[in-house]
Amino acid sequence: MTAARLPKREVLLLRGGTVITMDRQRSVVRADVLVVDGRIDKVAKSLRPPKGARVIECEGRAVMPGLIQSHVHLCQVLFRNQADGLELLDWLSQRIWPFEAAHDERSLGHSARLGIAELLLGGTTGIVDMATVRHTGAVMQAALDSGIRYTGGKCLMDQGFEGLREDTRAALKETEALGKEWHGQDDGRIRYALCPRFVLSCTKPLWNEVRSLSEKNGWTVHTHASENRAEVAAVRKAVGDDNIAWFHRIGLTGERLVLAHCVHLSEREEEILSATATTVVHCPGANLKLASGLSPVPRLLQKGAHLALGGDGAPCNNTLDAFHEMRLAATLHLPAFGPRALPASEVLAMATRNGARALGIEDQVGSIEAGKRADLAVLELTRPHFVPLGPDLHATIVYCAKSSDVTDTIVDGRHLVRGQKLVSLDAASLAENASAELARLTKRL
Repeated sequence: MTAARLPKREVLLLRGGTVITMDRQRSVVRADVLVVDGRIDKVAKSLRPPKGARVIECEGRAVMPGLIQSHVHLCQVLFRNQADGLELLDWLSQRIWPFEAAHDERSLGHSARLGIAELLLGGTTGIVDMATVRHTGAVMQAALDSGIRYTGGKCLMDQGFEGLREDTRAALKETEALGKEWHGQDDGRIRYALCPRFVLSCTKPLWNEVRSLSEKNGWTVHTHASENRAEVAAVRKAVGDDNIAWFHRIGLTGERLVLAHCVHLSEREEEILSATATTVVHCPGANLKLASGLSPVPRLLQKGAHLALGGDGAPCNNTLDAFHEMRLAATLHLPAFGPRALPASEVLAMATRNGARALGIEDQVGSIEAGKRADLAVLELTRPHFVPLGPDLHATIVYCAKSSDVTDTIVDGRHLVRGQKLVSLDAASLAENASAELARLTKRL
């Protein structure tokens, strides 16, 4: 396995920008950022560019940590605009699962690359992904080739929908083999995650083995929980408990567990999430479009829970724009919890340093500090919808910014988006051929 077409790591000097560090003090400074060997070497004023360095002029721009979306489905990007007007369980059974079952390796690879192109152009540098049941290697290869920072893996389903259901032992054998093959690729940029879909699609023996594999290999477990009222009721009927309480009962809660949604929670479940440091991924766009509801994010934060942010899938959100998710997260909860319930700096932390924890590498990315990996995004701040700038640049970005404001994206020291042009993938070709690829897939439905 080799990464194709990736630019080499360079010595980079991002000069003259306003640096939103997202360090523990939430420092914002006018400074240069020097990148050497894929890491942030210095953050200081008036740095002299080393010989041979590429200089990125950042006057009038913000330099910020690359955004991290902690729950996405690259396998579903090709289904964008194909599954509107449905609630979760109908959306899955009538549209998404049949589409996923029709994927072949070629269509899945195209879907993943199309999604990654959108993500990188919008300043997202890292994702926690759930692939589908088959052809997972196509998604992993797309992540390797594109340069994005990736944690994810094969979706596990050993009960429920016939078109995706697999034998328990065979599914576990394949996911373990994929993990051993892919985890740690490209100096740790690619990390494997165990991805049982949700409680209703997996048997207890599968969940128990997922826990064992996670403990044995240190792999993240990425799944869905408590997204929809009908789903919560069905889980309660199937296993005799609520989602999070059941995960806790079988020993899965903790720092390696990443739970998407968590909209409908009991008080006991909120306490479990806070006590176990389990990551909750807030997906406001998808939760609105599927009529699922709103996760009690301000209350969870107040209790000490760990919150990250995600765009979920293109068919249930229609965009993978992290700025869109941040603005929704920052505003949707205010009528219920008050105008100061969710500060902009906290929302930006959900999309940066908290996301780094979901990736499993909070000591490596998520903030702009010397020694960390150079995952960065540069935003143009002089456009009409930004000015005049306010005193809190965190708020300006959360409330005003769009993915189209990103001029440069850097992952692991590689300059992947330069002047709003993607280097590692042919975004125009991927977009141009998406309809034809969807037509191929639709014939197999």
